[in-house]
Amino acid sequence: MGPNEQAVATITGRLREAAAVTEAMSARAAEIARAASLVTESFQRGGKLLLCGNGGSAADCQHVAAEFVGRLTKEVARPALPAIALTTDTSYLTACANDFGFDGVFARQIEALGRAGDVLLAISTSGSSRNVLAAADAARRNGIAVIALVGTDGPLAAAADVAIQVPSRDTQLIQQVHLAVEHLICQLVEQALYP
Repeated sequence: MGPNEQAVATITGRLREAAAVTEAMSARAAEIARAASLVTESFQRGGKLLLCGNGGSAADCQHVAAEFVGRLTKEVARPALPAIALTTDTSYLTACANDFGFDGVFARQIEALGRAGDVLLAISTSGSSRNVLAAADAARRNGIAVIALVGTDGPLAAAADVAIQVPSRDTQLIQQVHLAVEHLICQLVEQALYP
């Protein structure tokens, strides 16, 4: 097998794996719909969406917040919706990590910015990131509903009001499916608020 044939085999195999994991998420449709309902209800009551995660999940937080504050598609004209990625303030993140440790960087922001009736979208491919778990705990203590986007493992799912678990242990595949789920949540919220 030549280098090009090997590349084609790798590409084909990975795309088939991704398609299979994405297709398996249809079994999680009720959880995705419930997550979108929590966000919709919070927005209707004047609440906001807070988001946290690390690495690629941190990038997802920024992406989702941008979709809500900006827009998901040009076909839906709507006002901005309140979403805050807790992953973006480098001055705060580095100061808090330096002064208190990294495990509390999101929980402390929830204490400052969160209010009862808000929603936290906690994203962790492993489901065991200590700072994300601490954020979920802080949210629950403050009357903030928790949606967890996770893979198959970790305690975060049990700490959430709604857990959306991707049936994979492959970080790349979990991240790909998380993005699809995040877009679905945005779409469902837009449809509910601006039919």
